[in-house]
Amino acid sequence: CKQWYQRRVRAITGDYALVKAYRADEAGNLVFRQSANNFNQPMATAGNITIAEVEEIVPLGSIPAEDVHVPCIFVDRIIQRSGHEKRIEKLTLLREDPGKKLSDSPRDRIIRRAALEFTDGMFANLGIGIPMMAANYISGITVTLQSENGILGLGPFPSEGHQDPDLINAGKQTVTILPGSSLFSSDTSFGMIRGGHVDLTMLGGLQVSANGDLANWMIPGKMVKGMGGAMDLVGSSGTTVVVTMEHTARGAHKILPECTLPLTGTQVVDKIIT
Repeated sequence: CKQWYQRRVRAITGDYALVKAYRADEAGNLVFRQSANNFNQPMATAGNITIAEVEEIVPLGSIPAEDVHVPCIFVDRIIQRSGHEKRIEKLTLLREDPGKKLSDSPRDRIIRRAALEFTDGMFANLGIGIPMMAANYISGITVTLQSENGILGLGPFPSEGHQDPDLINAGKQTVTILPGSSLFSSDTSFGMIRGGHVDLTMLGGLQVSANGDLANWMIPGKMVKGMGGAMDLVGSSGTTVVVTMEHTARGAHKILPECTLPLTGTQVVDKIIT
């Protein structure tokens, strides 16, 4: 016989939801600009009282209905900010010589080998550092890069003077987007990831165990902002997970029988490039 279990799970609702938007109309409909949507959109729906800070308030009818990201039913208060400077946390610019020949250093050998993992027509999510640098050496094939904060179709880093504080990747680096790209909220992005639509995840690691466990998000005792999307990225059954890292750090081994740091995922790593 079969036994059925029912568990009642209540949705998490905050007393207040504080979000930032680019524009609001007088009814409270919100529009976000570039990749600044991220988690603002779902968070605006998850508060008993939602307060939106916006750059401008426009008359009713100024925002086409199909362009509204958050309908006014979710928004209780609007605050227009003035004299606000948009700061860039990680200004990252395009190298003047992106095709510069790599050296024979361990790091550059890893970059060169990692670039061979890309195949034509692939959708890929790349971590900051070596994985993102490997994208500079994609040649002769089409690879669409995804960022978990809501971008599909990442381009190269911007050149000097063309950076946009509203257009950043999940690592907060300034980026550009390519023709045919799309922008959306982070919950849509994680739908792509959890649904197995991202073919390749390439990321760095602090430790990898003999059976493919990965630790890459924190060292106990050091400040960390959070795991980010790594747990979801490595947990999708439809995604190949490649870890790029040097095999030692300050003399300590990083490929171990068992990880000693907090895990991102168990038995998730398909390949190590070191």
